[in-house]
Amino acid sequence: MALPPHGPRPRRTAAALPSGAGPPARPRTPALLRRATAGLLVAVLALGLLGAARHLRPAPYGDRLLNHGQGEPGQGEWAARAHAGAVAGFDSRTGALRWRYARAGHRPLAVLPARGEVIALWDDGLLTDTDGRSVRWHRALPDAAEWLPAQGGAGVLRPLGRGILAVVTPRRVTAYRTADGDLRWVLPARKGCAFRPESALRRGAALLLAQPCADSAWTGQLVALDDLGRIAPGRTPLGNDLPSSRPGYRPRRPDAGKALARPR
Repeated sequence: MALPPHGPRPRRTAAALPSGAGPPARPRTPALLRRATAGLLVAVLALGLLGAARHLRPAPYGDRLLNHGQGEPGQGEWAARAHAGAVAGFDSRTGALRWRYARAGHRPLAVLPARGEVIALWDDGLLTDTDGRSVRWHRALPDAAEWLPAQGGAGVLRPLGRGILAVVTPRRVTAYRTADGDLRWVLPARKGCAFRPESALRRGAALLLAQPCADSAWTGQLVALDDLGRIAPGRTPLGNDLPSSRPGYRPRRPDAGKALARPR
């Protein structure tokens, strides 16, 4: 049987196309879908960067509040004290550490329990209030660098009753509401005089505070305070309680600001 002669193989040609028609179009992703995909990728990347920044951002005031796994901080009774450069809450029954509140680079000078919370004075003049679950408020004392290193916090924190805390410094007495840290009143020392926080005494509802002066009678060197301020005849009550706890209280609108103390 004879074989066909060797030669170039015939080329395969595409089927004839209609006149004027181009090559078949390749399937493409619609432009809208491409834009949506790009937008989604950008959003995911932005969320990731925000999450990383949140973890890297330092806590305000250097706060570090840790629960040590001995039950919920708000359950059961605990007692707080300064311990190892921090404020620590210990279980009143077992003595186990419940929580620990520290501030980076600072240490507490004085600690004052206040009905399930604890107020601390720190070495940079910052006041804090915590209940073991969160730090509820911060307040900075003025001119702390001038007197705090020598004072050491002795006698600075003085409870006045009815939820009012007096912070006694040489130049002034400042009163805060413990529930929210709201400033209630300020009593400056007389010119040429200075308060002595470490020598204050309680007599019933009054806090007797020494105010030594160079040229003054002894009666002018002793100040009596309570939650309303300096004890004096005919003074105007400030209404230091929370507005929502007053009889007949009706908020004007949901975003109404804090009520201020009336002029004395």
